[in-house]
Amino acid sequence: MKDIVALHRAEYEGSPDVVAAAPGVVKMLGEQTEASDGLVLAAALSFDIRVAVSFRRDSSLRFFAADLGERKRTSLGNLKFKREDRWANYTKSILDGLFKSGVAPKGVNVTISGDIPTGVSLASSAALGLASALALKELFGLSLRPEELVELCRKAETDFMGKTSALYDSMTSALATPNSISIVDLRSGRRRSLPFVDGDYAVILTDSKVPRLSVDAELRQRDEDCKKCLALIAKGSRRTLRDLSPDEIDELMGVLPESVRRRCLHVVEEGLRVLEAEDALAEGDAAAFGRVINKSHTSLRNLYEVSCPEVDWLAKRAVEIDGVLCSRLTGKGFGGCTVTIMKREAVGEYKKRLEDYERIFGFRAVIHEAEFSGGLHILS
Repeated sequence: MKDIVALHRAEYEGSPDVVAAAPGVVKMLGEQTEASDGLVLAAALSFDIRVAVSFRRDSSLRFFAADLGERKRTSLGNLKFKREDRWANYTKSILDGLFKSGVAPKGVNVTISGDIPTGVSLASSAALGLASALALKELFGLSLRPEELVELCRKAETDFMGKTSALYDSMTSALATPNSISIVDLRSGRRRSLPFVDGDYAVILTDSKVPRLSVDAELRQRDEDCKKCLALIAKGSRRTLRDLSPDEIDELMGVLPESVRRRCLHVVEEGLRVLEAEDALAEGDAAAFGRVINKSHTSLRNLYEVSCPEVDWLAKRAVEIDGVLCSRLTGKGFGGCTVTIMKREAVGEYKKRLEDYERIFGFRAVIHEAEFSGGLHILS
């Protein structure tokens, strides 16, 4: 990663007053349960977004995305959402939220740099917002806990941009501890943490490079399918799919189209798998944890139907290698990325397998090696 202090100094002719960093997040289980008050198992990774800030002597707001070589600017009197400002809107939303909460407005220089891989669902937007929030909190001398920074980011995004990062992404990026797994309860809004199992493990993200079309439409259809299932069983009650059992879903066989029933069954069982994974981590049982993650991929393929042959091949070939704990699709699906946890000595063999992948499917997969890391923090 580029030296963000040097980049800031070169851009603004002065060193930053604060540099903050927030990690990317990988989802291991449960990201399809968001609409059902579900449970999500996620982890912070050793990729991050870094934000450097300093005060200006005028009322300008300057933003520099060093990795893109792009610059945006506005002023205190013209701080508003602009579609063309894309990445800068995340930091602008935090400034807008702080100023509206009573913080005295001042001109600010902002530099952004990071190494979170793009296009593989690692919550880079949430990380950018959180790193901006922590850097600006320190710059303006505010007293805000990490949980309050999460709320600040989510409210700022909603008010300024009309969208909100997923709660599990924000909470994991802000609050994770090194070599831990986060479980975020979307009903209570709370997070709990367990240490990952002992051992020298690497986290390998493999971008399948499969082109993805109409993903959002497909995912909306699955949400609608789950609503149909819930309408039959819950009948106006406040229950969600999280409150249902697999047996209740089985009773809908022949009542609902089978594809609809299967998708609901995935959501119900996925919540139970998060609890199974939690038990395995509590007992330090790496093999049991890996089996749960592998079962989830099978369910994503067979029940929720968001995988594809290329991703299935990557996951299947990975778990055939000695030292590989588990491999699963992560993110929206229909291509995208697998997350694989393996002993470090297995990484070389895994890379060799990818040569066959390109020969068979015609796509050159890209891998990113990482570790489970801590959350939001100040660098200087």
